Amino acid sequence: MKYGFWLPVFGGWLRNVEQENMDASFSYSKRLVQAAEEWGFHTTLVAELFLNDIKGPEADTLDAWTTSAALAAVTEKIEIMAAVRPNFHNPAITAKMAANIDQISEGRFTLNVVSSWWEEEAKQYGAEFTAHDERYDRTEEFIHVLKGLWTKQSFSFHGSYYEANQTVLNPKPVQQPNPTLYAGGESRRAKDAIVHHCDAYVMHGGRVEEIKEKIVDMKNRREDAGLAPFKQFGMAAFVVCRDTKEEALEEVNRITDVKDSSAYSSYEQFVTKSQLEQQVERLDYSVSNRGLRPHLIGTPEQIAARILSYEQAGVDLLLLQFSPQYEEMERFAKQVMPIVEEKRASIPN
Repeated sequence: MKYGFWLPVFGGWLRNVEQENMDASFSYSKRLVQAAEEWGFHTTLVAELFLNDIKGPEADTLDAWTTSAALAAVTEKIEIMAAVRPNFHNPAITAKMAANIDQISEGRFTLNVVSSWWEEEAKQYGAEFTAHDERYDRTEEFIHVLKGLWTKQSFSFHGSYYEANQTVLNPKPVQQPNPTLYAGGESRRAKDAIVHHCDAYVMHGGRVEEIKEKIVDMKNRREDAGLAPFKQFGMAAFVVCRDTKEEALEEVNRITDVKDSSAYSSYEQFVTKSQLEQQVERLDYSVSNRGLRPHLIGTPEQIAARILSYEQAGVDLLLLQFSPQYEEMERFAKQVMPIVEEKRASIPN
């Protein structure tokens, strides 16, 4: 199991807690990521939204790509996964930026390809917002241009959304044939695009059996397409680790005390503009990415046992969230990760 974490570009993950002691600043992010390298974390996922989806549209939020480039220059080991949404980007320029950040990081830069769902944000930032399935038509063209520029000396393409005319891109990325492309999605159209164009599959938080079923399904789809297996299966989760189960549940009750606030302004667009396999209630929306559904809640021993159950289901990358992030990530690294290793070693081969 590899451990990743979401960079707190929104200054927190809780829609019902105003102050989480984790500001949306580069100085906090730099301190966190450099410590995470020492604690044994493998990946940081840098979400891309130009409006703050957690604390409300008026709150601060960091830009994903400039933050990723800056982090690439001040780290040595950690994988930096930046989200990219095709309707906000020119693919040729994106390919150039990604290759450059991959060079800066010496091969540690990856992308999480996201098809946008927030119509209000697109309107404010002048991006085209399209119907659900059409987003994936655009995404497929976008990835085709990325890969063409990364692998060919001169590349031309004429599609419905993008064009490239004998375009030259140098230097190429360190990673060949391309930096790893992660993506998540639950609709039939999304899964089809991911199977044929991406390298790894990431999921919102879910129960063990839900996640196992998704992994089996995506493995079968990939095999049916005659393609190599996915490199990775990742899952989002929010961790609540305490000395006792009672203390952990008390914290869960506190953070899911649902309030009406601007932090929920994106809820209706999220559930109506996406095609989700599980209904997302306002309680689930209290923590981003359905993070409480995996139930990584309790004592270090209980959380470690739960992690192993996901590992057995096929998850090999956890993309974790914590609050407050620095303190709780350190607790997880020092108290939970060693127990996972001990428990794994005791499992009969």
